[in-house]
Amino acid sequence: MKLRGEQLAGHLARELAPIYLIGGDEPLQVAETTDAVRRAVREKGFTGREVLSVEKGFNWDRLGSAASELSLFAEQRLIELRLPGGKPGDAGGKALRAWAENPPEECVLLIVSAKIDPSVRRSKWYQALEQRGVVVQLWPPKPNELPGWIRRRLQARGMQASQDAINLLAERVEGNLLAAAQEIEKLHLLHGESPLELHDITAAVADSARFNIYELVDTALSGDVPRTVRTLRGLRGEGVEPVLVLWALAREIRLLEGMASELESGCPVEQAMRQYRIWEQRKPVVRQGLQRHNSQRWQQMLRRAARIDRLVKGVDKGNPWDELLQLILLMAGARLFGRFPAP
Repeated sequence: MKLRGEQLAGHLARELAPIYLIGGDEPLQVAETTDAVRRAVREKGFTGREVLSVEKGFNWDRLGSAASELSLFAEQRLIELRLPGGKPGDAGGKALRAWAENPPEECVLLIVSAKIDPSVRRSKWYQALEQRGVVVQLWPPKPNELPGWIRRRLQARGMQASQDAINLLAERVEGNLLAAAQEIEKLHLLHGESPLELHDITAAVADSARFNIYELVDTALSGDVPRTVRTLRGLRGEGVEPVLVLWALAREIRLLEGMASELESGCPVEQAMRQYRIWEQRKPVVRQGLQRHNSQRWQQMLRRAARIDRLVKGVDKGNPWDELLQLILLMAGARLFGRFPAP
């Protein structure tokens, strides 16, 4: 059974499944979700706990042994299997399928995994776990969802805030849910349940936004120019090398140029996305990029990327960050100098 993160609490209040698979890359979400499972398991009398970490050379026989070696004082236990790579390999897949086919009544298996990618979801071991237990894939809130996430978290602490205050808090902690949670706790200590206004956030909350290169790509494709610029500046401020930013942009532009050529040849957009293995969650922004630029414009951007590469290597003179800014503005649909400029 698949559940969204917000559905898990209701499920745990009603019943306890023999297997839980929690997948995600956001530390705060994973920590709070797994804590909820551990708490529910303890309340049901599963007082023992054993933690297994899957690292290089891990012996999967330990999983079966953990179920059979019951503690003298705690006959019911939680077996926590940490799977940081997200893929157990052939031996691990067989072990997990065997567990799912006959889960021990005296054990609950909690698997904590990295983000569950599409290839994993097609595997037999994953499908066996989903059929017998509960799978929760955690996705961090998107930028437009973050204010709502903050409002709900404030309300859970008995707090309220104006929309302007929430928007500023979201801007300052964007991409860093742990910082968001910490700032909310700090605001609760400072103001209790008093309504928060913009000046309260300005005075108390540090700028903890954290950016990543892939977010920059999707933001540019979405056409959000102010946020695209802010993300690029954030990456530069965090010391990210321009060559890494260029690599991600050039890779995406090359992908979009190929897809745009397919569309111009009569290929349906969904077929092109399958051919280029676009993840379901990325399809909306990729579609926006394809609607915004044809293959010729993507080719022009590739030539711009080649020039930036020469700047980074010192072959040409110029500031690569200035050129990267122009490139992402073009991707986002900004018309520099009133027209689409030649490279």
